[in-house]
Amino acid sequence: MALSKLQYNSLNVTPSASKGIRFNSGANGFEAASAGGNLTLIKTITLASAAASISFVNGSSDVVLDGTYKEYIFYFNNIHPSSASNAPLSFNMSVDTGSNYNVSKTTTSFVAYNQESGGTPALGYEGGTGRDMANETRYQHIIFDIHNPNDSGGSGKLHLFDPSNTTFVKHFMATCNSQISTSTTAQMFAAGYGNTTSAVDAIDFKMESGNIDAGTISLYGVL
Repeated sequence: MALSKLQYNSLNVTPSASKGIRFNSGANGFEAASAGGNLTLIKTITLASAAASISFVNGSSDVVLDGTYKEYIFYFNNIHPSSASNAPLSFNMSVDTGSNYNVSKTTTSFVAYNQESGGTPALGYEGGTGRDMANETRYQHIIFDIHNPNDSGGSGKLHLFDPSNTTFVKHFMATCNSQISTSTTAQMFAAGYGNTTSAVDAIDFKMESGNIDAGTISLYGVL
C-alpha cells in the first residue's frame, strides 16, 4: 500500500528550519541535518567613493573566509571604472591575510560577444596578459573590459572552492558580463586554480588600471 502521509513525529525527528532528513551515522534511523545548497550572506561592500581595490580578509570587518564553508561566492553588481576605458576587473588571492596578493595561478578564459549594431557575434578563447596564466602571480581578469560612460558597467560572480584546505590547490571559476567600448556585450568565462596548498584567507579585487568608481560586491558562504 502506498504511503500517502507521514508525520514528522512518527520518525522521532525534531523539525528545524532549513534542515532536511537524512540517515544517521548508523544507517538505522533518521536525523535532521543541513539540506545543503543554502547561501549565507557574509559581507556586502558598496563603494561610497572611488577605491583602488576592494578586499575581503578573513577575520577583518566581519569577513569569514575559512573552513566554515566549503564554497564561497562573490557577486558583483554594476562595477564601474573611474576613468580607464576598457579596464577589466581582476582578482588575486592571499595566504597571509592580505599582506601579499601573489598566489601563483594557472587559468584559462573565453568570451562570447554580440554588438548593438547587430554585427557578427563571436565566441573565442582569450589568451594574453591577465586572460590566461601558466603558474603566474599576476591578477586574473574576471570581468572583461568595462567601458567607462555612466551607463556602462560589469556584473557577475566568482566561485572559490574550499579555500582553507591545506591538501589541495584552490579552484575557482567566474562568469561575468560587461559592456565594452564598441557598444558590445561581452560575457567572460574564466577558471583555474591557485597553485598553493596553504589556506587562502583573503581576496582582493581591482581594475587592471585606474580605480573602481562604483559598484557592490557581496560575499556568500555555501552550506
